[in-house]
Amino acid sequence: MLIIEELSRLGVEYFCVAPGSRSSPLVIAVVQNKKIKSFVHFDERGLAFHAMGYAAATKKPAVLICTSGTAAANFLPAVIEASKKKLPLIVITADRPPELRQTGAVQTIDQVGLFGKYTQWATDMPCPDIKIDPQFVLTTIDQAWYQAVRNHGVVHINCMFRQPLTLAKTSDDLKTYLKPLSRWEKSQKPYTEYVTGFESVAIFPVPSKITRRLDAIKNGLIVVGKIAGADEAKLVLRLSEKLGWPIFADVSSGLRLGQNHPNLIHYFDHLLLSEKVLNKLSFDGVLHLGGRMTSTRYYDLVQKQDPAEYIMVLNHALRNDPNHQVSLRIEASVSNFIQTVIGLIKPRKASAALKALSKADQMADKTIESILSEDERVSEPRIARLVSQMIPEGQGLFLSNSMPIRDMGNYADPKGNVVLVNGNRGASGIDGIIASAAGYSKGLDKPVTLMIGDLAALHDLNSLSMLRDLPVPLIIVLLNNGGGAIFNFLPIAEFKEGFEKFWGTPHSYTLASAASMFELNYSQPMDSDHFKKVYAQALKSQTSTIIEVITNREENVKVHRTLSQRILDRFVSS
Repeated sequence: MLIIEELSRLGVEYFCVAPGSRSSPLVIAVVQNKKIKSFVHFDERGLAFHAMGYAAATKKPAVLICTSGTAAANFLPAVIEASKKKLPLIVITADRPPELRQTGAVQTIDQVGLFGKYTQWATDMPCPDIKIDPQFVLTTIDQAWYQAVRNHGVVHINCMFRQPLTLAKTSDDLKTYLKPLSRWEKSQKPYTEYVTGFESVAIFPVPSKITRRLDAIKNGLIVVGKIAGADEAKLVLRLSEKLGWPIFADVSSGLRLGQNHPNLIHYFDHLLLSEKVLNKLSFDGVLHLGGRMTSTRYYDLVQKQDPAEYIMVLNHALRNDPNHQVSLRIEASVSNFIQTVIGLIKPRKASAALKALSKADQMADKTIESILSEDERVSEPRIARLVSQMIPEGQGLFLSNSMPIRDMGNYADPKGNVVLVNGNRGASGIDGIIASAAGYSKGLDKPVTLMIGDLAALHDLNSLSMLRDLPVPLIIVLLNNGGGAIFNFLPIAEFKEGFEKFWGTPHSYTLASAASMFELNYSQPMDSDHFKKVYAQALKSQTSTIIEVITNREENVKVHRTLSQRILDRFVSS
């Protein structure tokens, strides 16, 4: 009771529970606490991704509860993803008492330190006993919560329990036991109150030193990964206007969709294929704001050019420097950084690189729109562009890894609506994507469109059961090309002897029967007009929908390469 009640007082509202016996004392406390919301799912792996998706939407910690044994181990993939995304997550695993450890007792594994370095903080809680001070329990929970929210990460509380695990009567004098907590019982406050949110600007001991380094860059580039939201996005645009530098914005930044600012280079990934464009670019400095970029071509560019100054601003202490080029690392929120330096920066005119890239970007947009609009086939680039044009203002867009996030980044129409974009770009796996999107939708309390590939969907079929009870619909745009399409773009595709079996992983499955099983709407559009019709219907529906787009991997490769070649041809002829 103390553990759950204290978490509730700390403002934790969402408890995700997997069925089990050893965790019964925790679950009973959840059931009896009327102030909190609970979610139950039979698959621990999917449950953990759901909780992580909720945390991604709300920026608040969700709680995971499971029984002992491999149930806890199934949390690991989501724990890794949450750790790398710096999301708050409180994992509570039930465990056997010490006398049953290392004895061969049923459903007993070594759970202490189970999640290793992917937790910010972990503790092994003793079995409930009146000899243990109740204050210890409360301060431990308070510290766990603080570690999760202060360090934006995962904490693990491993709770040992002895039998009985039910509401059995006890001879213990609980009234006497709880007497030291009389002040706590009379209030609705947590036992220990932590004050957070005072992000220090002492990291800028001499702001002028930083601005002098920015002013010294003659030909600069702003690169934007995952940032906090719309307010930070506006500040980034203001900063780019003052510096006169172009912006390469990752699709996860929120600056790729619904943003038609002239300093944004929406199709930079295509442009970096052109020697004509590359010959006009010579960056001596990069300002990298937020998380990492999806584009490999961007990293190839900066590695080749090796700018003298690479300034990175991130709101955590972890290294995010795969090319080992960062010359100045600033730990701060993007908004605090910009607000601190923008008044000290000398205003500049638009750089030559910005002018050249902006012109090329407009040309790329017209080329892509022309080619995709005249082709009624349901290619993956075409579907990504249609979704970007049709998704309503303020709704959520969750992008699966491999091709969907790249398709949206490369082909989204910047003239569409501003939407909330998310995805699992921490460890960038394809596991738990449906569950994560469902949790994200739950946290946003808004409809979400999930773009996902067939292998990722097959990997997480269990999580379709979450969709029926979501308060708002989740629309799954399933791009089914019968295998792993991303490998067709990698050098391994030249290994003809075993490519199809071991990398292409072909299959003939569709999700029509799965949609029926989980009572979801289902459509399989045959062309672009049909897709637009069923997607519009799904946006109006109150029931979650699977829109399965059957494509051909080889045809998709041709479409991608045709688009790239036509863009290059336009540059050559211009």
